[in-house]
Amino acid sequence: MHRLTSHLLLYSNLAQEGTILAELSALCREVAAGTGEREDQVQRLYRQVKRLLDLATQCGFDRNLWHNFIAYLVATDENSFSLTCERVGATPGASVNLFAIADFEALQKLFFFDFAPLEKALGVECFSILGDYHAIPKREGAYNRGVSQRIQAFSLALEKCATPAAFFQVVTDFYRQHGVGQFAFNQAFRLRKAGDSPLELLPVNNLDSLGLEGLVGYERQKALLRGNTVAFLEGKRANNVLLYGDSGTGKSTSVKALAHDYGDYGLRLIEIYKHQFRVLPELVARVKNRRYRFILVMDDLSFEENEVEYKYLKAVIEGGVESKPENLLVYATSNRRHLVREKWSDRADMEHDGDIHRSDTMEEKLSLAERFGLAILYGNPSKGEYEAILQAIARRSGIELTPARMALATQWEIQHGGFSGRTAQQFIQSLEGRDAE
Repeated sequence: MHRLTSHLLLYSNLAQEGTILAELSALCREVAAGTGEREDQVQRLYRQVKRLLDLATQCGFDRNLWHNFIAYLVATDENSFSLTCERVGATPGASVNLFAIADFEALQKLFFFDFAPLEKALGVECFSILGDYHAIPKREGAYNRGVSQRIQAFSLALEKCATPAAFFQVVTDFYRQHGVGQFAFNQAFRLRKAGDSPLELLPVNNLDSLGLEGLVGYERQKALLRGNTVAFLEGKRANNVLLYGDSGTGKSTSVKALAHDYGDYGLRLIEIYKHQFRVLPELVARVKNRRYRFILVMDDLSFEENEVEYKYLKAVIEGGVESKPENLLVYATSNRRHLVREKWSDRADMEHDGDIHRSDTMEEKLSLAERFGLAILYGNPSKGEYEAILQAIARRSGIELTPARMALATQWEIQHGGFSGRTAQQFIQSLEGRDAE
């Protein structure tokens, strides 16, 4: 195994120090040389098997966990070759293909690696179990179904490859069809940045299962949002979007529903909070050359008088010296139409020779909202619309709304902030709790 991992070139990151491949390679080499203590070697082997099992649990792998693991490594390694294949596919006759095929020859041998000699030398039985693994059924949301299904299908395809050339074809076809790295398997992300460490994109696995059609009412608003998003996915001119209006009216739900409706068409959502705006340039650099279309989601966005983070946002929307990538848009939700809080002192206009010059302070604050080419108002529903929302949510939840319960719904909205989709949802949840008693 050490000879195989040491020959990797394009995919050398897979066997960096501390990785499962590196640890197993060192262990195999030591055991073959007859050095080291057996008990220590068994413990080291078990640590790597545990890491494999942890990954399998996280991703929902089944059957041959080692094959799934190698397939996962190949599918998620972002290197110069895999990223190029993601964008344009494998170019016939390209010199880099020779290096790739050499790597795939080593990876194919790792894929079918025989652990029997290692197990015999240590007197353990691990990989024979991992090769025919029957996972405990997991509840929905306990693992990433997209990763599980796609990697296991990829693994089965690699099992049928008889030559490195066939392995090359299957892998490059996968890159061209699905992409590479975590963007290939996940439709939504959050950000994490700790100190000077690199920016991390954390997948969101428990996305809502409803698309825009699941949001009752607001047909005009949904049509505007859908039209802008489809144009964006088709490479046409599209606008940054501001969804504003009353709380609980479905602004955030509408944006998040886009991942459900258009994730299979290459749309990716990245949620970012205003305290993270300083990392926006780093984030833009991460996504600008990818094949996917990214929407930066800024939920419940507003700025107080002393907050200046909105200037980072303005710079990203407009582009500085480097223009904003064409595969990136900003969708923000807010209860405020103009996002930045205004004071009366901001309107201290000056009059010179009969001309009125609006305050520069107010101009700067209002200019942020003007960067959003499409502003969509979400107002509170009428009583009839509120009742229609109640009925739709109740049907989805298997709840019967009797006249008595409708009367309770009226009392509920009076006590909980008025007519809104959120109020309706909370009332139905209260009924579900009562029916479960």
